[in-house]
Amino acid sequence: MVQLSENEGIEGRTFVVTGGAGHVGSLLCLELARRGAAEVRSFDLCNSQERLALLKDHGVTCIVGDVRRKKDVEKALRNADCVFHMASFGMSGKEMLQSRRIDEVNLDGTCHILDSCAKSGVGRLIYTSTYNVVYGGQEIRNGTENLPYFPVEKHIDPYGRSKALAEQLVIRSNGRPLTDKKGKKLYTCAIRPAAIYGPGEERHLPRILKMARLGLLKFRIGGPNVLTDWVYADNLVHAHLLASMALIDDLPGRSGVPPAAGQAYFISDGAPVNSFELIKPIVEGVGYTMPQREISVKSAMKLAWCIYAYYGLLYPWLQRSWIPEPFILPAEVLKVGVTHYCSTWKARQEIGYTAIVDKNDALDRTKTYWKERHAQELDGPPLLTWMLLVGGIFLLGLCVYVPPPFLGPLECVRWVGLLIFRSHEALRIIFYLALFAHLLEGVYAWMLAMKADRKNATGWFLQTLVLGYPSLQYLLKRAEKRKFLKHK
Repeated sequence: MVQLSENEGIEGRTFVVTGGAGHVGSLLCLELARRGAAEVRSFDLCNSQERLALLKDHGVTCIVGDVRRKKDVEKALRNADCVFHMASFGMSGKEMLQSRRIDEVNLDGTCHILDSCAKSGVGRLIYTSTYNVVYGGQEIRNGTENLPYFPVEKHIDPYGRSKALAEQLVIRSNGRPLTDKKGKKLYTCAIRPAAIYGPGEERHLPRILKMARLGLLKFRIGGPNVLTDWVYADNLVHAHLLASMALIDDLPGRSGVPPAAGQAYFISDGAPVNSFELIKPIVEGVGYTMPQREISVKSAMKLAWCIYAYYGLLYPWLQRSWIPEPFILPAEVLKVGVTHYCSTWKARQEIGYTAIVDKNDALDRTKTYWKERHAQELDGPPLLTWMLLVGGIFLLGLCVYVPPPFLGPLECVRWVGLLIFRSHEALRIIFYLALFAHLLEGVYAWMLAMKADRKNATGWFLQTLVLGYPSLQYLLKRAEKRKFLKHK
């Protein structure tokens, strides 16, 4: 391993980060700019104005484009010195079921990146891969880069399969001649990160916290001895920068062959942990409780396959925002329910990687971030409350407006209502009173939120309009914390 300065190969160079508007991608762009890169380009399909504004404020050039379109890629990579290919699709949630788009982004997109690197004279390419290229549900303890690729035909999700194939394309492209630079070659390597966490992470923790808020976080998967790797976002950025330096082709004592050329590296915090123990302080830090009940991987897989089958029926609409994220899918069960962790020894020896933020510090920062973010977001009751209240008002409306016997099997609901309130007129009055009460509570919620939580005032109004007091009580608690309510 050759010791280099932190700005080696960065100052005065031009960098492209595909997926640069994502969580880790944006952190990498900002760090490259801080270290003196001549130009940093974020190339991403995402056009989030908030994220792009942050990048632009730090001098990053933001290019909105798609790795699936070769012309977009060629334009973004023109005259670049180094490319970090972080863009991917299908890692988690309902994305995992969109197999066609997964292959288009992860495979076709990578081919476009490789071809454009050779055509544009890009000398260094760092590919962001995944543990899934070698993992498919089997137990791995202290695994090394000598592990074989998991058989492509045995992957239970298209994401793992596509990333394994794409990584092999990248590694085999190492040493590819550059079209416009005689004698120069493209040097490549792959970074295989563990599950990523940290402030601003948008894949795992937001989904977990949303499930906790809805009361759906009911069980742990696997036993307490199941260990997996995680990596803090800043540590992952550090690893990418080290890999880029280790692809420089004029290092002393290496005969022009970069130390990382054609290599793959596992990157983690170096401290395997039970996934549910890792998220516990974060979940409890925002006021939710972690489940105590455990279920086996086998039972969880049965549930996950049922959810997978149900979402398969929704395939044509999976890209619609109104389709909620699935509770859990088979590949996600294997990620949290089976022990698999790998050694970072090769990364330490060849590119000088060590975690720059230790696990305790990383967890404290993450916990603080999500606690503050949660305090700024709309809160509310669990899913069961939504179902009971919305369902109850809907059924009451049917009883009022649909004449007998046209409710069919729901006529029993009308009978119960008549048994309690004695007449259709009483049912009608109860229905109107309920609607009026919800309207009054919604208006009060809006007025209070304009003082205590102005950003979410519309959300509080709509939620309270639908749910009434069960929603209002969450706003009252927030207003009390922010001292907008006084108790006598």
